[in-house]
Amino acid sequence: MRQWFTQRRIFRPSLRTLIPQKLKHRLFAAFVLLILVPFALLNVYNYRQIERVVEEKISRQSRDQLVQLNRTLEDQMSIAYKTLIFLEQDSSVRGVLQHPENRTSLENQALIEEKFKSLGNSFFLYNPYVYFTLLDFHDSVYTSYAPRVQLEYQPYRALFASQLSEEGENSALSADPSAPDGLYYRWDPRDENNILREISSVPYLLSLYAYMRDAGGEPYGLARIGIDYSSWFRSALKDMPGEQDYFLMTGSGEPLAASPQDARLTNRIIADIRAGGDHAYLTDRESGMLVNYVYIESLDWYMVSRIPLNVLFAEISELKSRYFLTFYGLTAIFILFAFMISSAFLKPLSLLQTRMKEAASKNLRVRISEERSRGEVLELTRTFNTMLEDTHELIRKLKAEERQKEAVRVHMLLAQMNPHFLLNTLNTMKWSSIRSGSEDITEMCVSLGKLLEASLNSEVELIHLKDEIELVQAYLHIQRIRYRDAFGVTCQFDEELEYALVPKLSLQPLVENAIRHGVSPLSRRGEIAIHIRREDGSLELEVEDNGVGMEESRRQKRVGERQGIGLSNLRERLQLLYRGESGLEIVDLKPGTRVRFRIPFLLSTPYRAGIEGSISPQFDQEGGDADVDRAAGGR
Repeated sequence: MRQWFTQRRIFRPSLRTLIPQKLKHRLFAAFVLLILVPFALLNVYNYRQIERVVEEKISRQSRDQLVQLNRTLEDQMSIAYKTLIFLEQDSSVRGVLQHPENRTSLENQALIEEKFKSLGNSFFLYNPYVYFTLLDFHDSVYTSYAPRVQLEYQPYRALFASQLSEEGENSALSADPSAPDGLYYRWDPRDENNILREISSVPYLLSLYAYMRDAGGEPYGLARIGIDYSSWFRSALKDMPGEQDYFLMTGSGEPLAASPQDARLTNRIIADIRAGGDHAYLTDRESGMLVNYVYIESLDWYMVSRIPLNVLFAEISELKSRYFLTFYGLTAIFILFAFMISSAFLKPLSLLQTRMKEAASKNLRVRISEERSRGEVLELTRTFNTMLEDTHELIRKLKAEERQKEAVRVHMLLAQMNPHFLLNTLNTMKWSSIRSGSEDITEMCVSLGKLLEASLNSEVELIHLKDEIELVQAYLHIQRIRYRDAFGVTCQFDEELEYALVPKLSLQPLVENAIRHGVSPLSRRGEIAIHIRREDGSLELEVEDNGVGMEESRRQKRVGERQGIGLSNLRERLQLLYRGESGLEIVDLKPGTRVRFRIPFLLSTPYRAGIEGSISPQFDQEGGDADVDRAAGGR
């Protein structure tokens, strides 16, 4: 028992020594164990995931390329089969094979060769990698190529017998050509090229062997259509990425073709491909290759592509090296500075904490002495003292900012009107372009430009009455086109009021409401009247219509329709601009509505007007551009 106690006393101090006692050491250990190590492991994991995603993406792309390559091979086979049907249905070819005695052998040969040439010139059946061989049952052989030696019938007959017989290669064709025991046609993906060696050097061809039958189903000849798949394979890979290798091999692993020709697959990769599914990819870390393959079941072939991993991950590996080098370098620098900063700050931290608590309790007169502070601590102390001094200044500025917010609110309220009106205007432009062409659109764009120029000029809040009237004229010009002169507008004001100051775009929302909610639902022609007059020290602006009225407009409002902002916007703008010295009044006339607002009368006559002509005391927009020009004072 005493021995165990002694061992325990010896063991406990050894564990204690592993725990840092100083704060800076604990901060360092916490940073390394809780931040640096997990972050490093997370980055390694993320980069592995990136590599896996890139690998899968490249594999999918490569597999898609192999599938596309397989489709081109199927197209070649389809063309070969269509060629067989074409030859079988050609009456002249059938006549030569059934009755060669009707012509001389040279004539028969010339006729068949002419058919082969026509196939080569056909747009739909052209295939430069296909060779034709035809046999009749009268000891004649016809080919699409010129052999170096004389053709012999019996070797060809034996070849066709082995291909088309159900019993296998050693079986011969039936002695009775009218009743063969073999198949109608057969694809041979490993047809030995023992006949076409003088033209193509490949050891094997992909050949279609078939009986040629007449309309009654009786065979009258034999056909062999051989595809030089090696030449096709090289031609199909011309547009493929150059950093990849491509292979064709049989189901047993025997190579058929490769690009480049000297490329080879290892036995281990071949075994893995044969043990896999119809299509997949595998990563061979030993050879540093990413291998994709697709199995062609009809031919018992594999199409394989191979790309080096260093090509795939070259940029990622370089980026990873730079990233981790930078990361660990900056981490080491950060740890060094953390030690230095912690040593300099630990002592004055308590004092700073105490003073900050006092400041948090709204004792803004507290200060920290700067006599014993050095370096960053001195800067922090000065910043703390400056912060308390600036607080008083911030409180003073806060009141000034509150006053400025009211002015900003005016601009915001004014800006709210733009999207609503722009939407209606653009709809009008669309309708006009559908209805009458581009002339109206040009005029509308001019009017819209005036309104946009006025609304976007946020530096000006009050404008001359004559300018406000011009903006209303521009707006009415747009609405006149939209509603096809369904209403008339008159305006009356004294000429001496043309330089009176009014809020920008103050009449436009009232005219818009009169059109939209007042006269537009009418079945008859609507009338809108604008009256502007001076009453003692005030200026009254009034818009009146003979529309359906307020109550009827509310009843006709569609469910979910957005609440209008024109009147509320104008009311709040008047309140902010004139501080209670203005007012807005709405009167239901039954029928019709009158909206009137009153503002202080302010006159701002220019020193030099520079304007020819004068404002007409009244204008009438009941019809045509001439009325609009008259309403604008002849401008």
